[in-house]
Amino acid sequence: MPPAADLGRALVIITGASRGFGRAVAQDVSRAVRPGSALVLAARSGKELRALREELTESEAGRAGLKVEVVTADVGRTEDLEDLLRRSEQVFTEDMDHLVLVNNAASLGDVSRYTRDFTDPGEVDSYLSLNVSSALCLTARVLRAFPQRAGLRRTVVNVSSLCALQPFPSWVLYCTGKAARDMAFRVLAEEEPDLRVLSYAPGPLDTSMQVEARSNTADPKLKKTISDLSAQNQLLSCEESCSKLMKVLLEDRFTSGAHIDVFDV
Repeated sequence: MPPAADLGRALVIITGASRGFGRAVAQDVSRAVRPGSALVLAARSGKELRALREELTESEAGRAGLKVEVVTADVGRTEDLEDLLRRSEQVFTEDMDHLVLVNNAASLGDVSRYTRDFTDPGEVDSYLSLNVSSALCLTARVLRAFPQRAGLRRTVVNVSSLCALQPFPSWVLYCTGKAARDMAFRVLAEEEPDLRVLSYAPGPLDTSMQVEARSNTADPKLKKTISDLSAQNQLLSCEESCSKLMKVLLEDRFTSGAHIDVFDV
């Protein structure tokens, strides 16, 4: 079966959309939805979000009627989740045939220390709240707000990482968070057979998080590996990786709940 030409007339909710991979997803999705679609973009940086909204509104898709809403939100805060959901419900129309949620918001965490150094439960809880609990709770809220019905496809994307599958010394928070998220979305796929669930690992991206990792990673061997990726021009651009994600979504042949790496596409 040939891949779909587009994502349909869709409501697409993207977290962490102001920069990096999330911004690339917003740009690609805007070109892959039909007129009458809406994007709801959330991030903590309101200024960058508003610049992105202006860019997309002035694009060919924007001129054709794409609606772009931005929500300055910390997805770890309940009141911000409620605001994001409220704005999504406001722009949803009954003639939309596809709901897409992209859980992209995440942080690297403190990679300057090893597992034995994390003795404060509050510090760990704070990290997991932003990187695991928020994605789980936002997904649950979105699915309840937009339940399964005839004529509506629903797709949930978890932006994952190789770190969900492999241990990286001094990256205990990041690896734990990504592994937990992958499992949460695998469980969701088992529970909701009518839902399309994908965990996509975008690969080593040329982003500010990569700069942070090169600067702060405690483990010397891992730090060298990360630095070599940059020095040898082996980092992927967000646009390169995002094009692979769009290919997977448009082909729609993945097993729901699967973890797919950019290098496997």
